[in-house]
Amino acid sequence: MDLSSVDFALILFVLMLVTGVLWCADYFYARARRAPDAPSPWWVEWGAAFFPVVLIVFGLRSFVVEPYKIPSGSMIPTLLEGDFIAVNKFTYGIRLPIINTRIIDINTPKRGEVMVFRYPRDPSQSYIKRVVGLPGDTVEYVEKSLIINGEKVETTDSGKYLHADRLYHTPRYTEKLGEVAHDILIEQQAPAFVRDVMNYPLRENCAYNERGFSCKVPAGHYLVMGDNRDNSADSRVWGFVPDENIVGRAFFIWFNFNDLGRIGSFW
Repeated sequence: MDLSSVDFALILFVLMLVTGVLWCADYFYARARRAPDAPSPWWVEWGAAFFPVVLIVFGLRSFVVEPYKIPSGSMIPTLLEGDFIAVNKFTYGIRLPIINTRIIDINTPKRGEVMVFRYPRDPSQSYIKRVVGLPGDTVEYVEKSLIINGEKVETTDSGKYLHADRLYHTPRYTEKLGEVAHDILIEQQAPAFVRDVMNYPLRENCAYNERGFSCKVPAGHYLVMGDNRDNSADSRVWGFVPDENIVGRAFFIWFNFNDLGRIGSFW
């Protein structure tokens, strides 16, 4: 699930540099050489007007909260296509913008949290999935059952989920990962085995067969899955998420053009 096709952070960074240079050039050099009653040139007014705004937006987006839009259905029923979500950028530590290097440790991802991260195969793309396996965990997904460190994750039947756009129902279940209870979709008629598995780094930690898969999560990595279990390309297909790819924790739906009732949802 690609959340952003354009690296907006880089665009903001360039705008901040350009407007900042214009503002500094005027403040420290050009202003002293203008007549007291002379109007400021257009480039000074432009830089002075936009630099504080761009600086604030860049700071908030880089260190506090960042907006994303959900473009597909791999996280149904938790997140729907068209949801605009807010992502907490500091809950997993303070990271430098652009290069995403962590400089201050705060928390690490917990099992069950919804995490945004840079796609390991193409870091220019941002993905969103649920954290299932922590470093050192053994995660199995066998015949549609999730097993973590030898213990089966129990689910309870939550009825049917109606896909309004296609008018069909999918069995809906509630599972609990860590302290997080959430709903998932499982299509029993879909095959249990994982299709189109890629040759990803540390693939030797995983084994696949016709019943499902089993993985030992390496140190410094996480195993993630979509809540729409049979319609999600996730760690089962393309591998583990390294710590340096983490962006933040999704926690809030702030808008949806198609369903205003979803506004304000926390999880």
